[in-house]
Order: sequence, then structure tokens, then C-alpha cells
Amino acid sequence: MKTLVRLFGGAALAAMLLPAPGFAQARVGAPAPDFSATDSHGRTETLSHFRGKYVVLEWHNRGCPYTRKHYISGNMQALQREWTAKGVVWFTVISSARGEQGYVTPSEENAYLVKMHADPTAVLMDPEGKVGRLYDAKTTPQMIVIDPSGKMIYDGAIDNRPTPDVEDIKGADNYVSDALTEAMEGKAVATPYTRPYGCSVKYAE
Repeated sequence: MKTLVRLFGGAALAAMLLPAPGFAQARVGAPAPDFSATDSHGRTETLSHFRGKYVVLEWHNRGCPYTRKHYISGNMQALQREWTAKGVVWFTVISSARGEQGYVTPSEENAYLVKMHADPTAVLMDPEGKVGRLYDAKTTPQMIVIDPSGKMIYDGAIDNRPTPDVEDIKGADNYVSDALTEAMEGKAVATPYTRPYGCSVKYAE
């Protein structure tokens, strides 16, 4: 480090260590970074096109027992149907890299959606991990809620029962529903951030 300081000077070194221009850090209370991604039907979905609507991002890996808990029980599908019926845009995001556990092709994912009666607005195929890394997604599931102004208002776990046990869904406090309900009622989100739980997102090395 001392050698670098001598070579470049303190100011130049500081500039080297700063994020590149245009870098957007995803965090609650800040504008959600914009992105474009291809969905499982080959359409391009761009976050900024949905300004004026609430948006939910749901990180998904169908082989993860924590994710499976919410799909086998029908809990995730019920949430998708409930909130999309109220005008919320719901993006399921698959950031597993090619060759990693959880990776699926678009046709495999579409067949899974039919089998599980899932009903998101779209499934975003993110094998390069661009959307996942942009939002620092760590687990499946991990949930993010964005308000109509484009601000992140929730980031974290789906609920307060961090287990793969289906029986634990009953009586759980669902943070996603809480955030959407409070925001739609004009209230501040009481719990804007929680620690996400589940399986690690299987990014490319």
C-alpha cells in the first residue's frame, strides 16, 4: 500500500478505490438501481418501465429447501396472486449460474411455473448474476420491495420463520405483505430491513 501511495499519491489512490462512475448501490431508502433482463418467454423487462407501480423482486432456486417450502405449500403463489391482483409487479429472479445448482433453462422454468401454478408477472433469467449482484442478493428466497417512486422500501427475508419446515408458515409474520400493506396505506414501513435466510445464491465464480 505504501508503494502505491508513493507511485500514485494519496488523491489518485483514493480515486482508484472509489466505485466506478454510475455505480448504484441498492439499499433501503435509496432509488432502486435500474436494470434490464430477459424473462423466461424471451421478453426484455426493464425496471424503469414500471415506475408508478409497486415492484417485488423474489430470488428463486427451486432446488433450495427454503424456497421449496414456500412453493410446495402454495404460500409464494398465493402471495403472487394476491399482490399482482392489486397492481403489484412481481418479478421472480433466477441468478443461478450455468452449471451451478438451481440453474434452469427458460423452457424448464415455464414448465415449472405451470406445474406449481405460480403466477409472477415474469421470471427473470439472470445466469450471469447481473441483477442479483446489483441488488446484493444473498439467499433464496430473498425479497425486495420497490415503491411507485422507484425507492427500495424493504429488503430481506420473506418472513420471520427461517426454517425449511412448511408447518412454520402458519402464524409467520410475512414481511413482504407487511411492507406492501403499510406503504399502500401511506404509512412508513415498520420493518424495512431484515436478515435474509435460505440457500446462498449460486453465482458464477
